[in-house]
Amino acid sequence: MCRLFGLSSAPRRTRATFWLLDAPDSLSEQSHRDPDGTGLGYFAPDGSPRIDKAPIAAFEDRAFAEDARQAESTTFLAHIRYASTGGLDARNTHPFAQDGRLFAHNGVIEGLDRLDAHLGADRSLVAGDTDSERFFALITREIREHGGDVGAGVRRAAGWIAANLPVYALNLILVTPDELWALRYPDTHELYVLERPVGGPHGGRRLDHSGTRGRMRVHSDDLAGLPAVVVASERMDDDPGWRLMAPGELLHVGPDLATTARTVLPDPPAHRLTLADLRPEAAASQKAA
Repeated sequence: MCRLFGLSSAPRRTRATFWLLDAPDSLSEQSHRDPDGTGLGYFAPDGSPRIDKAPIAAFEDRAFAEDARQAESTTFLAHIRYASTGGLDARNTHPFAQDGRLFAHNGVIEGLDRLDAHLGADRSLVAGDTDSERFFALITREIREHGGDVGAGVRRAAGWIAANLPVYALNLILVTPDELWALRYPDTHELYVLERPVGGPHGGRRLDHSGTRGRMRVHSDDLAGLPAVVVASERMDDDPGWRLMAPGELLHVGPDLATTARTVLPDPPAHRLTLADLRPEAAASQKAA
């Protein structure tokens, strides 16, 4: 399934290195388990978003994701895509940028014709074919209609989708230059948060996270001396501080790394999908890699 990773060291800028496909498997395994896209989002010193991404449409394209992607930012967002909606194209590869924010999603939303109708003129925010970018467009509109309140925008957009459309999962991470939001909904996929003190649990240690199922690795020497908050689809090291987010929980990491969490979607989706309900390609995208 898709893998999400978000990191905030705000207000300090942090240098980090990302391998979005780490520890490649055998050639025979690669042909069955290669993802459909990888991407890294971060922010320049002036606060403008930067995205480095590519679809993985063939074996030779693995080099993009296996090479180290080095960046400096206060917040980062990385994603490994297994396509459920939309073809292998850069415009369908996460993260997405809208109104200076970056967004990535893990899950499946159906009933896209109805979502398009609900978006109306805001459908113009969507450049690709994915359910994820449409979801982001609805969040962007709701943020605008709530005076820039990102938490309210996420809650209202996810709530409308949960009440009106068939939903498998809506897990997401959204970042700005100095804030991070994450939603786990419903309990379909896991999403973990780690409030990492300076140097980790033992002090003085750099960050070196390595996912097993997603094959993503993140390294930062700077975080030997700085605190950070990390959100990821899986526990990425043996730090005992990893916490599984509750279903319906919206997490906010502020500019000073203070975290708040509340349940914003206490009820299951009105039209909850199972793997058996999904199209074959969508079902394959939601299974563990």
